[in-house]
Amino acid sequence: MRRLLLLILFLILQVVPAAAQCAMCRSTLENNFSNGNPGIASGINTGILYLLAMPYLAILILGYLWYKSSKNARKNLPDSIA
Repeated sequence: MRRLLLLILFLILQVVPAAAQCAMCRSTLENNFSNGNPGIASGINTGILYLLAMPYLAILILGYLWYKSSKNARKNLPDSIA
């Protein structure tokens, strides 16, 4: 179990910044950048990465809660069953 947690921690720390947008966002950002407003592009990229991370974070939290409830349920079982 400890090995798995270390692997997950290692993979989380290896996050590489991504710069991907849909075609509409990309064209809008290119127009803004050419007009001298580069700050909007950074904000859009950060928002996309934030939205990308949320489902993984939700699954991680649900998995942790499930693990803790299973562990507590096993602890509360009588010794003859466990």
